[in-house]
Amino acid sequence: MKPFQSLLIIAFVLLSTNIISAQYGNGGYGNGYGNGYGSNRRMNSGMDQSRAQDKPKEIPVEVTVGKIMERLKPELILDELQVIAISNIFNESIRTQGMLIKAEVSQDEKIKNIQALSESTDRKVMELLNKDQKEKYIVLNEEAKNPKKSKSKKKSN
Repeated sequence: MKPFQSLLIIAFVLLSTNIISAQYGNGGYGNGYGNGYGSNRRMNSGMDQSRAQDKPKEIPVEVTVGKIMERLKPELILDELQVIAISNIFNESIRTQGMLIKAEVSQDEKIKNIQALSESTDRKVMELLNKDQKEKYIVLNEEAKNPKKSKSKKKSN
């Protein structure tokens, strides 16, 4: 009778530990992590991925400046020295704009600062352009500020 009771107790202990460990993700259904918090870790990694997908990736300043210069260079017929100088101005301006946007000030303050930066950038660019280029630059700036008007002009042509 004693060996039968011992065998029954050992079987009971082994089965109950397997059930207990399965509740923590160590056995039973097997989740592949091998630690006590496997299911929680799996859920958290899924949430981390969704958080990472919610944030849009920042476009590098150089890419933005490259796109601006692709548009300006043929329109204004810029030489290489002008391209380099204007690219540097836009690089500095866009970086500063990013800092202004992230600054913890009121929305009105941000708008005023960005407008001042835009005017300063335009003045610096205008210093590098000749008379014909200045006129074209002003027209391009107006089109950029009022895209609907420029689209209607294109449709009428």
